[in-house]
Amino acid sequence: METLKQLAKEVQSHLETVILPYWKGMIDRENGGFYGYRDFSLALDPQAVKGVILNSRILWFFSNAYLTLGREEDLDYARHAYRFLMDSCLDPEYGGVYWSVRYDGTAPDDAMKHTYNQAFAIYALACYYRASRDEQALQTAMDLFRIIEEKTLDPYGYREAFSREWKEIDNEFLSENGLLADKTMNTLLHLLEAYTELLLARENPQVRARLTWIIDTFTQKVYNQEECRLEVFFDREFHSIANMHSYGHDIEASWLLDRACEVLGDPVRQQTVKVYSRQMADHVLRAGYWQGALRYESFEGEINRQYVWWVQAEGVVGYLNQYEKTRDPLYLNVIEQLWAYIQQHLVDPRPNSEWFYEVNPDGTPVEKPITELWKCPYHNGRMCMEVLRRVEADGSEEAYDRI
Repeated sequence: METLKQLAKEVQSHLETVILPYWKGMIDRENGGFYGYRDFSLALDPQAVKGVILNSRILWFFSNAYLTLGREEDLDYARHAYRFLMDSCLDPEYGGVYWSVRYDGTAPDDAMKHTYNQAFAIYALACYYRASRDEQALQTAMDLFRIIEEKTLDPYGYREAFSREWKEIDNEFLSENGLLADKTMNTLLHLLEAYTELLLARENPQVRARLTWIIDTFTQKVYNQEECRLEVFFDREFHSIANMHSYGHDIEASWLLDRACEVLGDPVRQQTVKVYSRQMADHVLRAGYWQGALRYESFEGEINRQYVWWVQAEGVVGYLNQYEKTRDPLYLNVIEQLWAYIQQHLVDPRPNSEWFYEVNPDGTPVEKPITELWKCPYHNGRMCMEVLRRVEADGSEEAYDRI
């Protein structure tokens, strides 16, 4: 336990001296919300479009920072993000949140409605409610939940990409590797995450039922028992369309699925998921762990050997989750190596910066933005806060009431 106590001490210092200050410095006090883009050279573009995914993740981050550290200043930053979401990101005519808005928040930049994006708004609003007890935030989260359930469900699962008017369009934004997927594990995973947070905010039988359905879909359709991995891309009827292994998503899903079952309070599903989550975590170690860090993914047998920021952060949480359940020192060793790799290669040593997006196999950073639509404080900030909560609670369930 001394090793984990030292880890908690180090990540708290990192959270308070690097991640929180950087994102506080991204606040746009003139136009609302937070700036949407800072390039690799640390040049800020104050007129870049503002991604709603980014704003939602920032809202979640500061809300959870307040729940973790109890500092009123963090709640103030969460309020700032909340006001921008409510004033500029919600579509008053057709419902839901836009994909992105103009830098000044006066109009949508891309009015697409994506299920993934709606899920992150729910995740953020539910967490903000737990921090602020603002009933409007919870009501808005429930409105988005109902829109998802009304507009996106078909007999097989959740459809993903829509026009502003909720007419289905090609799912380009959540597809890759030359594929065009009708449904994705990624969107379903973040619906699971959002509905877990929503149920944690307040008991609701409809949310409980849909969260249960999502867990069952993961165990029955998404999880490949022979390969010990999650399938990634699917056709409309939920058949896998790619031989792909996303190491980052699997280790992230391993703990998010465990947590969803714990919040749901279903011992039967919890036992099934516990077995699958360990199988996934162990398979990621065999297939994707190399020289102290996690590779990105493999597609059709070819491994992408880059080291991406969010994958390492989720690795720390995922293997801490396994260590809590098993006390296997192997997982503790992996955590130590991942944290060492993060500090040595991913944390940007330049003043007023944060983490690099990605590094090459030789440890040199790739010149990608420090902030953009997807590059946010959600994964690395959450890593720090999950470590603090779990080490403090030493695996007990009581801390779920707080984080």
